[in-house]
Amino acid sequence: MTFPFINSIVSWFLKKRKHQVELFLKYPIDVQNELLHKLVSTAKNTEFGIEHNFSSIKNYKDFSNTVPIQQYESIEPLIERCRKGEQNLFWPTKIKWFAKSSGTTNAKSKFIPVSDEAIEYCHFKAGKDMLCMYINNNEEAQLFTGKSLRLGGSSAIYEDNDSYFGDLSAIIIENMPFWADFSSAPKQEVALMGEWETKMEAIIDETINENITSLAGVPSWMLVLLNRVLEKTGKDNILEVWPNLEVYFHGGVNFNPYREQYKKLIPKKEFKYYETYNASEGFFAIQDQNNSDELLLMLDYGIFYEFIPMSEYNGENSIAIPLSEVKKDVNYAIVITTNGGLWRYLIGDTVKFTSTNPYRIKITGRTKHHINVFGEELIIENAEEALKAASDKTNSEVKEYTVGPVFMNGKKNGAHEWIIEFKKAPENLDFFTEMLDNSLKNCNSDYEAKRYNNMTLSMPKVHQAREGLFYDWLKEKGKLGGQHKVPRLSNTRCFLEELLNL
Repeated sequence: MTFPFINSIVSWFLKKRKHQVELFLKYPIDVQNELLHKLVSTAKNTEFGIEHNFSSIKNYKDFSNTVPIQQYESIEPLIERCRKGEQNLFWPTKIKWFAKSSGTTNAKSKFIPVSDEAIEYCHFKAGKDMLCMYINNNEEAQLFTGKSLRLGGSSAIYEDNDSYFGDLSAIIIENMPFWADFSSAPKQEVALMGEWETKMEAIIDETINENITSLAGVPSWMLVLLNRVLEKTGKDNILEVWPNLEVYFHGGVNFNPYREQYKKLIPKKEFKYYETYNASEGFFAIQDQNNSDELLLMLDYGIFYEFIPMSEYNGENSIAIPLSEVKKDVNYAIVITTNGGLWRYLIGDTVKFTSTNPYRIKITGRTKHHINVFGEELIIENAEEALKAASDKTNSEVKEYTVGPVFMNGKKNGAHEWIIEFKKAPENLDFFTEMLDNSLKNCNSDYEAKRYNNMTLSMPKVHQAREGLFYDWLKEKGKLGGQHKVPRLSNTRCFLEELLNL
């Protein structure tokens, strides 16, 4: 049981962190440069540090000239040695945790090293900051009079030699301090259950009579859970189950396609939505204002940032720039150096800066999740902006989607082929397609040029998916729950073909 005085004490404690945040807001570049110096100095006697002459690095220029930009394949041999028990390879303290990450685009798993420093000073610190931002912006918050319903990964922790691996969320739950576990639901053994559908029922059984004041998890899977809660209780909306619910902390996918569905499930005008940006490699940004779609880049989590303009992107052969040189409204690939032993690592995400004082960002997509078969440079941000516009004009709601190319064949033009599962289908799919096409032209000039007089691209081809298609596809691939996501855009037809065959 929790009491109002606990809410007051915890809220006061969290508000104190605001002063530290103000330090990196005021001196962002100094904080980042000092952090880089600390990371290099800490790891100078590791195998990687010696090989790349960390002792000679005095500034960012030395660092960028000495250390190559890397993708997972480049560092995999070191990681595999570490998983087998070798230490001091790329980070000096013992690393025993590895976040298993494969996504939906690659069957081969990645094992991202997670140091004790990353757990404590990145992930846990970010969790506290997420609450700090919310509480500082909402003086009336009563979060700690109840519990947070957390919807984490669907994998347990597995032991391999002298190391452990699993979903990042499972690693975080496994290492969570008692006070955080006390204020969360479900209990640890349920949160770490492996089979998604069984786990979902167990979560509902445990939390249905709890005083849940906040939600935390990926929007697509939280939506499945909440709809199941209504089925099981026979209630009309979630507030009839948890009347004191006040905020949903979400991340992992763009929230816009789900927003209207959540508003119907939680019909509370003052209900808040707070977005976070975290991954297996680190926790990067947090929404710091009510009713905002911008995320504050967090600069004191043991992560040094660099950025590659996507117009010049060439994988490991790209030239990166430091935070001090970024500009607003340019699409960048992110490069990170971390207190988990990742050095100039390409995480595969792309962002745009909406502000450089302070540094706020929007996530725009993935370096691999775009379509540029015909020079149209379509990114996820374009696709979701166009879907929203088309949905608004046709009074429809999109639940899930994926897009791939129709390749040119002789004199036949190429096109984009969409598979869309609707929560509420449009009355006329052809009109929806026309509105989608027009919206894509409005938000992407390269697409518009390729569509001019059907010169290169013909009108998009849109399939209305049967209900549950994407869920069944993910289930067939063993990717239900947790951080698993439907791939939105691809330069190949592999996802399209698999879905069309279902």
